[in-house]
Amino acid sequence: MPRGLIIEDDTIISDNIVEATAKIMTLEQAFDGEEGFFKASQNIYDIIILDLMLPTISGFDVLKKIREKKIDTAVLILSAKDSVDDKITGFNLGADDYLAKPFNLNELQMRIKALLKRTMKFEIDSELKYQDMILSDNRTIISGSQSINLQGKEYEFLTYLLENKNTILTKEQIFDRVWGFTSDTSITVVEVYMSNLRKKLKKIGHEKMIRTIRNVGYLVEPDEK
Repeated sequence: MPRGLIIEDDTIISDNIVEATAKIMTLEQAFDGEEGFFKASQNIYDIIILDLMLPTISGFDVLKKIREKKIDTAVLILSAKDSVDDKITGFNLGADDYLAKPFNLNELQMRIKALLKRTMKFEIDSELKYQDMILSDNRTIISGSQSINLQGKEYEFLTYLLENKNTILTKEQIFDRVWGFTSDTSITVVEVYMSNLRKKLKKIGHEKMIRTIRNVGYLVEPDEK
């Protein structure tokens, strides 16, 4: 499931959006610009919903800073500032969409779905593939007549790897994406889960699809046979 971040200081609005989008994505919350920028800088989200009038750092500055860090996550601005100049500023800083407050939650859902479909590396709710292997949305990997069930965070782990084929993912990025950087779990859990995943992939002949980049992280090899 896609993972998003909402940076909004109004807790009621933020909670309403989290509830309204629960079937679309997992949405984490930040309630001021500084916290929002810190979380957005982890570069582990598929979409960021950004208010402009925030404590500590304005939404415009948050957007500017994350784009300066070369983070290209889709950004949807939500703001009561709905003048043409504000919208132009937002788009010039790198926003992907702009929705003025007050807004309809159904419209917000449609805009989020449109952004995710346009910017993510796969279609929402679709199957992910590697050669003859399919990662099904029922938490199963299928290869030919074989199928293996994934347990715990194995599905989220493998999904994240397959979404980013040919891209080196650090252990920190994987941990933040799958477990959340506020988790009390140790980062060593990444190696444990990788070992378990490799054992399961070996049963279907794909144990070599994930390459370890020493002291850095992991890379899913190109899927050409």
